Amino acid sequence: MSVGSGPWAPNVFSPQGLTAETVTDAGAALAAESARFAAMGWMPGTAGNLSITLGRDPLRLAVTASGLDKGELTASDIVLVDGEGEWAPDGASGALTESLGLARKPSAEAGLHARIAAVTGAGAGIHVHALAAVRAGRAWPQGVELHDLEMLKGIGHSAHGEQVVIPVVQNHQDMRVLGDDFERVYRRATEEVAEVPALIVADHGIYAWGPTLRQARWHLELTEALLQIALSR
Repeated sequence: MSVGSGPWAPNVFSPQGLTAETVTDAGAALAAESARFAAMGWMPGTAGNLSITLGRDPLRLAVTASGLDKGELTASDIVLVDGEGEWAPDGASGALTESLGLARKPSAEAGLHARIAAVTGAGAGIHVHALAAVRAGRAWPQGVELHDLEMLKGIGHSAHGEQVVIPVVQNHQDMRVLGDDFERVYRRATEEVAEVPALIVADHGIYAWGPTLRQARWHLELTEALLQIALSR
């Protein structure tokens, strides 16, 4: 597995790491963003999940818990997971889970959130089931090509004269397989070209990430808008 070493690393939620205060604050932030996307219809029922990177060595994420209405989450409806997306009961994580009443069953896609955080150095990730992303993944299974659109600047690219590809991978229930496919299509940023902070999973949904939860949200909303434009042409 690659290790994030780009301009976002380490990009953790707080320099204090895993403390009761930072974990609670991260849970509250994830609950607020989940409610936002649920209201937009992008997280129907219990679908979708979000994550915040809390630590890098070892990798620790706060991920929304499984099986809960994403419009009704509280600050304690998160799971502390490791680099494989599994509940991390060791050390401080176990004590915090107990003392804060945190959940212990992460969303099924927690493993992919962890892989994205490790590979890209992202500080937060969002996975939703926005309609344009699902349609675009089916229409362009080899990747969605975008160019000469003003909103490309919002995901770090030129509005003119550059072809940007939103990568697409096929859906799979095994997050290790999906993570390998993500690494296969992911292109790291260079001095000349920024990365593309989004991934479409065909017939499923979209992942977007950024150095903070707010920036991950912006990347998601802008990518979805760009996909809507591509589909309308």
